[in-house]
Amino acid sequence: MRSIADIYLEMAEQISARLHSPRVKALHLPSGELAEGIDAEFCALELEDGSVGFSFIRINDTERLLRASDVADGCRGMLALDLTRGYPKDDPVAKALGFAAINALSQSLFSHAGWFPPSTGDALGQIEPRSGEHIGMIGLFRPLVGRVAEAGARLTVLELRSDLAGQHEGFRVTLIPGDLADCEKVLSTCTVMLNDTLDAVLDACRDARYFSIIGPTAGCIPDPLFERGVDHLGGRRVVDVEGFRSAFCEGRKWGAFTSKYGLARGQYPGFEELLKRAR
Repeated sequence: MRSIADIYLEMAEQISARLHSPRVKALHLPSGELAEGIDAEFCALELEDGSVGFSFIRINDTERLLRASDVADGCRGMLALDLTRGYPKDDPVAKALGFAAINALSQSLFSHAGWFPPSTGDALGQIEPRSGEHIGMIGLFRPLVGRVAEAGARLTVLELRSDLAGQHEGFRVTLIPGDLADCEKVLSTCTVMLNDTLDAVLDACRDARYFSIIGPTAGCIPDPLFERGVDHLGGRRVVDVEGFRSAFCEGRKWGAFTSKYGLARGQYPGFEELLKRAR
């Protein structure tokens, strides 16, 4: 099976060619004033057409390395395609920026094709937990734990952090992907796209009826994920670029300048169709 990174690089090349080689306007890093907030966990890559792609930076020392470098100045004016080539690499900064560029190009394609992902207010990625079900969660979404418990469902969370392992009130944390094998539905953070665990967790959850990936970094073209068995992709789209840029750079909450959306298999025109529509 081809790696997910190779597939996305090939798609990025097609998008770049179709959209006349989009360039980077700026790389935005979160203000230090938001050090503990969820809004500070991402970098944002803005293209010259206003499209924005996110990448998670609280992983593999990425944030420290980003802040210690001059990459924010260096990538201004670069072809977005050139940045995407860092996605398959082991270097955490190159990988994070590569994925941000893939997301930004994906959002740019949506705009130029005149197609906009349907907005949603469902933070649970449409998994709709029900009483008696076993729900899997990859990455601990603490604000969502209560929703699962209220539905009367059992929750098992797969984490990389060993200090979280064990039984907690309303859920159990495991470090073993196989512990999700009997989950009917699974909700995953998009970090699996950055820590090279995507295929492993999909294999562990192959018997699940529903698998959803959510988060601001889930802004990529969904086709390769659908082909691997993902049922739903819930991302974040910047709808007010100036407002977002100002809030992000000043250390204010920026969610109000974005729209949460959900893409499901069978309710999306497809990559090739979007390429045809792009102007």
